[in-house]
Amino acid sequence: MLSVEHCEAIRRAYYVEKKSVRQIARELGCSRKTVDKALVSATPATYTRTVPYTSPKLGPFKPRIAELLAERERQPPKQRYTSAKLYQILRAEGYQGSAARLRGYLGSIHWRQPRPRSFFPLEFDPGQDAQVDWGEAIAIIAGERVTVQLFVLRLCFSHYTFAMAFPTQRQEAFFDGHVHAFRFIGGVPHRISYDNLTTAVRTVLTGHTRIEQTAFITFRSHYLFASHFCTVGEGHEKGQVEHGVGYVRRNFLVPIPEVDSFATLNAHLLAACESDRARTVHGEAEAIATLWQQELPLLRAHPAHDLPCCVTVQATRTPYSQVIFETNRSSVPVDQGGRLLTVRAYPFQLEVLDRDQVLARHPRSYGREQDLFDPLHYLPLLTQRPGAFAHATPIRRWRETWPDCYTTLLERLRQRDGDGPGLRTFIAVLQLHQQYAAPLIAQAITEALALGVLHVDGIRLCLHQLQEPETPPPSLDLAHQPDLAQVGTQPLTLDRYDQLRTGGM
Repeated sequence: MLSVEHCEAIRRAYYVEKKSVRQIARELGCSRKTVDKALVSATPATYTRTVPYTSPKLGPFKPRIAELLAERERQPPKQRYTSAKLYQILRAEGYQGSAARLRGYLGSIHWRQPRPRSFFPLEFDPGQDAQVDWGEAIAIIAGERVTVQLFVLRLCFSHYTFAMAFPTQRQEAFFDGHVHAFRFIGGVPHRISYDNLTTAVRTVLTGHTRIEQTAFITFRSHYLFASHFCTVGEGHEKGQVEHGVGYVRRNFLVPIPEVDSFATLNAHLLAACESDRARTVHGEAEAIATLWQQELPLLRAHPAHDLPCCVTVQATRTPYSQVIFETNRSSVPVDQGGRLLTVRAYPFQLEVLDRDQVLARHPRSYGREQDLFDPLHYLPLLTQRPGAFAHATPIRRWRETWPDCYTTLLERLRQRDGDGPGLRTFIAVLQLHQQYAAPLIAQAITEALALGVLHVDGIRLCLHQLQEPETPPPSLDLAHQPDLAQVGTQPLTLDRYDQLRTGGM
């Protein structure tokens, strides 16, 4: 291979000493083609390998990488595999090569990732600043593919991150995310930076001046933090949480989680946030947990009580003992409360109150024109009108989900007493739900059916026994009183009872 020194000697002999190509080739012992190449450029041509390198470590995993890249194309745009995530997966499957070798291979097959944006490096004091942002992610909840809203708060000094999923980005969810985040990080940051989201900002003025929402001012006043709003369109001013949303999506929600409820999903996110404390952020000398311990004493103390994170409205009870909130109808007890009631809508729950008394609680529904029934609310009315049992909507829906032992009990009561009396006895059994938990009643009915006890008092007795199981009294130790050892073991004389029977006494 032509070296730089060899190239220089050829060029000097030709251009300075005016020697011919033939003479230079003869004197330096190289071919005329080599001389011609040196005369074209002072930089020797680099070696080009004609046969590709073998990949003893990466080669066996190339089919698997192709599968993961194909799967990546089917993933949501913001929840796709990154090179770091692919490296984690392959390492778990036995890959022994380096991350750099994997990145090089991904680049050779036209792996495309957006060019990272450039930001001015920022430095924060412990306990002073946090940043909040919303993001979207995909999850499968109760078998349905759902777009969830991710509330993310990150402490700027330690990079400690909290994430929670909500059905919407409404104001009650925005506040509830803060409350859970403050509990998680152990206090309240002195200042929090936001986008110009409408749940906090009513009007954007010049510079960083804002007219804020009244509810947000109340919330901020309760927790005593200062708010800072980014310049419009300049989200990089809170770049830490911008990165944090993506990090949560790529590392906590890939592959797409399949859960039965938002509560399960948020438990998964909480555990992931806690595990993330062991990570050391690039550019930091210590782990997140160590840095967090430094700023924990500098956070503001959490208030003695939390501000209710809900929307409060007045509602009128309908003739069907329901209140309407956002087109959805929720039941209330037929025998409690007045006509004008109060509805408190939390992110995941709906409460109906009469003054300060909570009459009903229902899961929050974000659909439209839905009926949310608690069948127990209608039991007093069912006692008065047992003929409505077959067609009353709350009872019909209850019958679709109640245990089989309920159906068996109703059938046996009707067989024994007839349709009318049997149904009334069964409704009396249902009234036990006003006093006992549903699983306990189902267990008591099962025991009563096994014993052939088909009446309310027998089932009530089974409930009492389940709550307070009988335990035999301990045996009496008479070792120190031998004179009492024979008490109760003497043979009985029954002759005196014969006298009573014949009237002799």
